[in-house]
Order: sequence, then C-alpha cells, then structure tokens
Amino acid sequence: MNRRTAIRRLATLFLTTASLAHAQQPKKLFRIGYLSNTTPSAESPRSEAVGKRLRELGYVEGQNISIDYRYGEANFERAPKLAAELVALNCDVIVVFGGYNWVRAVMDATKTIPIVMTGGGLDPVDTGVIKSLARPGGNVTGITNLGTDLSSKRLELFKEALPKLTRIAVLYDPAAPVNERVVKKDLPVLARALKLTLQPREVNTADDFEKVFAAMGKQRPDGMFVSGGAGYSLLTENVSRTLR
Repeated sequence: MNRRTAIRRLATLFLTTASLAHAQQPKKLFRIGYLSNTTPSAESPRSEAVGKRLRELGYVEGQNISIDYRYGEANFERAPKLAAELVALNCDVIVVFGGYNWVRAVMDATKTIPIVMTGGGLDPVDTGVIKSLARPGGNVTGITNLGTDLSSKRLELFKEALPKLTRIAVLYDPAAPVNERVVKKDLPVLARALKLTLQPREVNTADDFEKVFAAMGKQRPDGMFVSGGAGYSLLTENVSRTLR
C-alpha cells in the first residue's frame, strides 16, 4: 500500500467515524418560554394555534422542542417573577403575549435571550422597546398591532350600530399604559362629539368583576366597551361568561 492510498483510506475512515458519531448524538431540544398575560383557558386558542404552526414547521413538543408556560392572569405584579422563572430555565427564546409591561418585564430579566413580542397597542419605538421598526436592535423582535389608533373608530361604529346609545361602560386595565391615552384622552373627546356619557370601570384582577358589574347594574349603561391592554383577554373572557 503506497502512501497516497493509505492517506485516502485514513481520511475515509475519519469521515465515516465522524458521520456516525454525529448521527448518534441526540438532537438538541430547543426550549421555548411562553409568557401570557392572561389565563390558561383564555390563552388556549392562541397557544394551540402556535403549537399547530410549530408542528407544521417540523417542531414537535417533546421531540425537538419543549415549551414552558407561564400565565399572569392579568396581574402585572406577577410579571417580573414569571419572567425571572423563564430566564432561569435558560430558554432559547421567550415569547411574550400581553403588551408593553409584560415585554418590559422580560427585557429587565435578560439582555441575551431573544424575546418575541406579539400584541400590545403601544408603539414599540415610542416606548423604547426597540430602536426602530426596520432595525429593532437589542434582543427584542416580533409584532405589534398598534390597536390604540382604532379605539375611537370602534366607539364611533358602536354608536352607528346602536344610535340610541347614551351611556357606555368602559372596562379597562389601569396597569396598561395604553389605556392612559385611550380611556382618559381619546375616547372622552369623541364621546363629547357623539353625545355619549362614558362610565370608566377599572378591572385589575378577576376578583374585581363582581364589584364592577354590581356598579354597572345600578348605573344601567346602554352598552359596554372593553379597552385593550394587558388584561384585554381576561376582560373579554369574563364579560362573555357573565353575559351568557
């Protein structure tokens, strides 16, 4: 056997051994942190849709990904603790459903783990979550619906659909910065033009609903407007359950 043949066979053996070793190595299990501002039942349709799409892309829970869920139940005070728990698990990425406050809680907990935000009505550039839409910078990316710009339009459509409306109860989460502008600035201006009386009602947690609906029963509003924000899903879920 000449030297060239020996080198060729040695190289072939090395490549074959390396390929077998690589094939025998277990596939990496990517860890996804899933932080939602609402409850498991309210989040279920969205989390199921996320799981379905991941499977379509070849990511199956228990095979090549694991998902750790945390739910804030519309209580922002829990956000820092839940964010810290996901960071401690050394997740490869953390997905946040809820809005600015919830994204900021995760941002405060980690500067390195990628954060994917979704939802929320405030401009992420104005709030300092990202540097620009074209170049977010940092470790945050995702989508935002900028829904606050549509709040006045929704109230206007409400009046058009029910011309006899005069009193409207406005349910909102005071912990969401988005409502500072919507409930206290945007809606009152339009309400005066439409000759509507707004009855703002703060809902901080699920326990507040009994008190809020009791007050509404006394004031007898003609309609109900649920403002977006960190507790939007929980608000709509409880409203729907109450009205059934």
